[in-house]
Amino acid sequence: MALKHNKLIDVHCDETDDAMSRFVELLNALVMIEGVGTRSTASHTCSFGAADNAYAFRMMALFQQSGLNFIANPTENAYLQGRQDTYPKRRGLTRVKELWENGVNVCFGQDSINDPWYPAGNGNMMNILDHGIHLAHTMSFEELDRCLDLITYNGAKTLNVEEQYGIEEGKPANFLVLDADTPFEAVRQRADVLASIRHGEYLFKRPDPSYEIELDLLRETRRGSEVFTRPG
Repeated sequence: MALKHNKLIDVHCDETDDAMSRFVELLNALVMIEGVGTRSTASHTCSFGAADNAYAFRMMALFQQSGLNFIANPTENAYLQGRQDTYPKRRGLTRVKELWENGVNVCFGQDSINDPWYPAGNGNMMNILDHGIHLAHTMSFEELDRCLDLITYNGAKTLNVEEQYGIEEGKPANFLVLDADTPFEAVRQRADVLASIRHGEYLFKRPDPSYEIELDLLRETRRGSEVFTRPG
């Protein structure tokens, strides 16, 4: 149906702890046959994180060939998977680090907003990124400098909107403004969103913070400090 109507394909695939689940292999074969790997996405693929290395790295080469995209959902995957494990307990996440390092497009998503499967979603992608890089062990300084790609450029590639995405002349003026000076600081500080711009107009803008100081309390605080520090 997707091929007939020229639509993107997104399959919730292998969302299970079963290390022998092989639906991502079948999906990859099908998109390779049809030549639509870059327009197709395997979401979750939790079981791929539990598969043995020999199988996983054989598949990695096939993912490279097909161009299949991957979406991991760190909070939901960590919460739902590994429930029957005692210890060691699996993290529930697919092989984000290995996919990333092997040139396979992978991004993070928020799968649920307050539903029976995950009651604590709020759509804050900086929160998702924070969880994801911890769970995926992707926190070297080099990785921290570029891990924003996991919720920005990699997602745009998954959605096939790269031609419209980014801050360049001629592209739609759609972007978020984060309260940070560098990508590293944005990740380290779990930066808040200061503004959201859509088509060059403010969708919202956070007001500058303001503070009220109780002068009497301030005077008492200063007086106590003077008594405490007075010589003798």
